[in-house]
Amino acid sequence: MRGMGNMQGMMKQMQKMQKKMAEAQEELGTQRFEAVAGGGMVKVVVSGHKEVLEVVLDSTVVDPEDVEMLQDLIVIATNEAMKNAEETANSTMGQFTKGLNLPGMF
Repeated sequence: MRGMGNMQGMMKQMQKMQKKMAEAQEELGTQRFEAVAGGGMVKVVVSGHKEVLEVVLDSTVVDPEDVEMLQDLIVIATNEAMKNAEETANSTMGQFTKGLNLPGMF
């Protein structure tokens, strides 16, 4: 019977950790990560859930003769904002898997 008490305690701890993880994920979703490219001419804002929220373009970067440059700047800023969100997510969620050695997890 002693083993059952230990198992129940572990289950309670897992439930607490699961709740904290859900709260951390919710908090991440409310955070905003931004990055700029082209000296600030393009700004992209993403959420902690890695959704693009805003793309802000300086009017001087909109040149019909050079659409490729604008596209490149948008890609650069988007990738950087996503990287910032990913690093924060890994840092935040990694605290829950620390020491567990779970491949593929955060």
